[in-house]
Amino acid sequence: MAGAAAEERRLATVVASWQQRPVLVVGDAMLDEWRFAESERLCREAPAPVLTLRRRISAAGGAANTAVNVAALGGRAALVAPVGADVAGDELHDCLDRAAVWDRTVSQPGRPTPVKRRMLAGNQILLREDSGGPEDGLDADGVARLLTALHCATEELRAVAAGQPLTLVVCDYGLGALPSAVRAWLVANRDRYGTVALDAHDLADWRGLNPTVVTPSFAEATRLLARAAAGFAHAERGAVPSGDVHLDHTAEADGPSELMVGAAPGGSGERAPGSPHPTSGTPAAEAPAGPTGEPMPGEERVALTGDGLSVTGTGVTVSAAAGTGVDRAVLAESRLSELRAHTGADVVAVTLDTEGAVVGGAEGEPRRSHSTPVPASHAVGAGDAYLAAMTLALAADAGLPTAAQLAQLAATITVADTGTCVCRRQDLLAALGTGADEGGHPALVGADELAALVDEHRQAGRSVVFTNGCFDVLHPGHVRYLTQARALGDLLIVAVNSDGSVRRLKGPDRPVNPVEDRIALLAALACVDHVVVFEEDSPARLIEAVRPDVYVKGGDYPPEMVPEAPLVRRLGGQVRTLGYVPDRSTSAIIDRIRAQSVTDTVGEGRPA
Repeated sequence: MAGAAAEERRLATVVASWQQRPVLVVGDAMLDEWRFAESERLCREAPAPVLTLRRRISAAGGAANTAVNVAALGGRAALVAPVGADVAGDELHDCLDRAAVWDRTVSQPGRPTPVKRRMLAGNQILLREDSGGPEDGLDADGVARLLTALHCATEELRAVAAGQPLTLVVCDYGLGALPSAVRAWLVANRDRYGTVALDAHDLADWRGLNPTVVTPSFAEATRLLARAAAGFAHAERGAVPSGDVHLDHTAEADGPSELMVGAAPGGSGERAPGSPHPTSGTPAAEAPAGPTGEPMPGEERVALTGDGLSVTGTGVTVSAAAGTGVDRAVLAESRLSELRAHTGADVVAVTLDTEGAVVGGAEGEPRRSHSTPVPASHAVGAGDAYLAAMTLALAADAGLPTAAQLAQLAATITVADTGTCVCRRQDLLAALGTGADEGGHPALVGADELAALVDEHRQAGRSVVFTNGCFDVLHPGHVRYLTQARALGDLLIVAVNSDGSVRRLKGPDRPVNPVEDRIALLAALACVDHVVVFEEDSPARLIEAVRPDVYVKGGDYPPEMVPEAPLVRRLGGQVRTLGYVPDRSTSAIIDRIRAQSVTDTVGEGRPA
């Protein structure tokens, strides 16, 4: 039980560390409309239910819902997307405003806002009506204004980032919001963003972006593998240049995922123009199209063939050595390295809807996560919550296993009811069982929450002690120092340098422990009331927000030598310095560990 509590606290530190992290979301925004009806009889004209509308709700969908999830989880989200000058567009703007998303969408008169309208009776979706799609493309002026909005939103986020690297999320669902000029701009400006997440139905459109993470569904992953195989085969025959195979969006596209995806079951992937159909001999231009639309049941099925496992509907052989009983997760895991190679991504997360996800990076074992099966009407937008949490965790320098665990948890806790899924920060923390102090305040807080929290304490008559540091390797000197600091007032706030800040201050080989581990240990100390992470090299901004009654630093020098002393005194506080336990500094401990490592290596007969 103690181990589980420690793990939950460690995960909660990551959630706290991504607070107000700047994230730019770009892509296909849409409106989700839910109409809840009741039916008590069939109509006389046809065997169809007569519906009586009882309730109607609207929600952000697509890229807009990803932005809403980023904001709800505690990030600072800005959305750049084309939106129609219509009633649906007005409702979408309202959804973004309510969610505190920076609405930097671009109005596109004459181009309708994509809408998905669902009619339900008894929580059962009876039908879905879609409007707006890739046929409503952007004109030259619309593309130019979208590029301007991208540049301006990037600079706007940079201005409030306080030194944090920007994060980019690309949501390409094939509805025309990301034409080639916009894709080219994002690829050319890749270095303006630290973490880049890509969710695209046509991943091959984004070669050159080199994202940090891609989150394809199982069908999207196998489509990419089919295209890669077809592209290599065509290159050998001289039909098309290697890597230049492109799937066209079909004219009858039904919203996201509407792509022409290769050969029908039994074929060998996408065929070169004019090449004969493998069974009928008909030229490809005249042959029946392969699977289209949102992933069909056949595209998600696996068949065991004579020479291995194939994914039905793509012509992709996944594992020639696999045996019987292999499921989609095993198949996805077997091709993770290829998917990373084809996308240029550091991390690939293949989502398996009700079966969870398979996540893998360049190092370490692939991670499998699981989810609880729910009705389809409960899971709309769960992938957006998964993407938002995964992106925020990676942007906060969390390890891949941690990011995968938080992403799956965020997706899982959103599917309790019918509607478009949104995961809120407080719900995620509640699921982690994060503890609170006597006043009901969390031990782990975001920088933007700090001032209001301190005001509450002061109204209760409590004096505030504030200190900061890297706390890289927590040792008895730290514990004694923090215990003494806590005795100087009614509560102690500890500000911890982020990993990037530690590297700038201490060198490229520090920190030894990532920020989530450092925070978890500090928050577990009885003498520490609140822990907050800061990205800057100096805690001056936090000191101004907290206005501490006592500011404490470790060291054997007088208070007037503390760099922050003038600021603290100007704000009405006092400065105290407290010495560490001799020979218990972090540097001394690290030096002893390194010295012992060299001794052990030499003792084993290897050169030092």
